[in-house]
Amino acid sequence: MPTLPREQPEPSQPYQASQPSPSHQARQTAESFGADAQRYDQARPRYPDALVARVVADSPGFEVLDVGCGTGIAARQFQAAGCTVLGIDPDARMADTARARGLPVEVATFEAWEPDGRTFDTLIAAQSWHWVDPAAGAAKAARVLRPNGRLAIFGHVFEPPAEVAEPFAAAFRRVAPDSPFSGQPARRPLEAYQAGYAKIADDIRETGRFDAPEQWQYDWQRSYTRDQWLDLLPTTGALTRLRPDQLAEVLAAVGHAIDALGGRFTMHYTTLATAAARSCRR
Repeated sequence: MPTLPREQPEPSQPYQASQPSPSHQARQTAESFGADAQRYDQARPRYPDALVARVVADSPGFEVLDVGCGTGIAARQFQAAGCTVLGIDPDARMADTARARGLPVEVATFEAWEPDGRTFDTLIAAQSWHWVDPAAGAAKAARVLRPNGRLAIFGHVFEPPAEVAEPFAAAFRRVAPDSPFSGQPARRPLEAYQAGYAKIADDIRETGRFDAPEQWQYDWQRSYTRDQWLDLLPTTGALTRLRPDQLAEVLAAVGHAIDALGGRFTMHYTTLATAAARSCRR
């Protein structure tokens, strides 16, 4: 499915460490998710509880900075685990929704955000680090983390079955042939996403301010009805920027495909993570 996977790090377009990644340059897309923040908050999946527990257990304390917090989906899980969380997000609409759910948020990109001397035990980025300049982001993370503080970058791999992904891809190409998303394959192998997280680990390693990064993987599944999936789709990638008539045509094609499967399908999720502790040596 072309738009969903591109919310993960993009390994197929190499970039220089000193320059923004292609995803970072697509800031307009990054800031388009707030078009329907309430739907985003209700439809997007949570993160594995085991991942949250592992990050908290490995951190020296309970003060968390959530970069690209969106509506606070991950942040609320860390709050439930006993953490105090501050969110940062460039979209005021997403920030307002997060605040309404009890998360303090400062509106800024991570690159422009001023910590004003504040430091944290943990910095998380849930489905958001690919919008941050990779080299500048890792270096800034080191500056705002306390010694042994934990940097944890994670996100879901969205790859619906071919019976759903291929009708989506065909409809998207039909309604938005000039979109950069139109030339992407309907599905990609998990290894492509793993390569993206390996690149994140390289960026972290190159700062010289973290211990050796770790790579984590959590496999799980969820059943979606037709209506549940069509509720989630408009919150993803390039779909947030389609006209209403274009979006309606894509959703109709996907809905028809799910109907042909009996009105529901099982999504096999993989949640990938790269994590590292800030070195005490620096």
